[in-house]
Amino acid sequence: MKKTALTIAGSDSGGGAGIQADIKTMTVNGVFATSAITALTAQNTTGVSAIMEASPEFLRSQLDAVFTDIYPDAIKIGMVSSSKLIETIADALIFYQAKNIVIDPVMVATSGAKLIDDEAVKTLCLRLIPLAKVITPNIPEAEALVGKTISSPEEMELFAKEIFDTYGCAVLIKGGHQLNDANDYLFSEAGGQWFFGKRIDNHNTHGTGCTLSSAIAANLAKGKDLPSSVESAKRYLSGALGAMLNLGKGDGPIDHGFDLHGEY
Repeated sequence: MKKTALTIAGSDSGGGAGIQADIKTMTVNGVFATSAITALTAQNTTGVSAIMEASPEFLRSQLDAVFTDIYPDAIKIGMVSSSKLIETIADALIFYQAKNIVIDPVMVATSGAKLIDDEAVKTLCLRLIPLAKVITPNIPEAEALVGKTISSPEEMELFAKEIFDTYGCAVLIKGGHQLNDANDYLFSEAGGQWFFGKRIDNHNTHGTGCTLSSAIAANLAKGKDLPSSVESAKRYLSGALGAMLNLGKGDGPIDHGFDLHGEY
């Protein structure tokens, strides 16, 4: 039987992030992908022009449909912008005793702009993050979780442990943001571990966070342990970035299918 992974996230009509990036990533990483869509967006490489959020009732119907038929071996959760949707997801995950939950806590843009309101952040922290096996915040998101500024690799280590102690889940703080050379730090029950990477000179980085978290979920679904899942996911992301795909007029997508081979 092929392993399966569920993505719970928004749809990106441009195909570079969200549900579309997640499904591509999971497929290439060897699992069957299912989805529950939290919102429809009209967007491309230059930005988002419209958003239509799913109702809590319809989101729950999607989750029920997946869990009662193709039970996921792992779950990736991306951006969820309202408290009611976050509550709906948490209730379903508890009801179905979901496992291998990977949360990409999309709260703060690289620019520092807030992407969800304070109430939704509070609900995310209280209801959803404690259910996770691992969360994958970038530097601004990790800062939002601890309420402090991260200005050194040593502080990444310190605050990763603080997040672990607070929420009871492993945390992978993603480097970059002018702090280090694409090095990520994982803290889990086994302790801390650095995953070193080389920064790739490619301005087309739309969807990298979605891609990394989805690849981690796919590897967990296949039975890999967390450190191995992170290491494999980082290699995959580096390959997708290194393929230097160049589409669109703005911050373009990466090449999720760079390693596809065969007649079809």
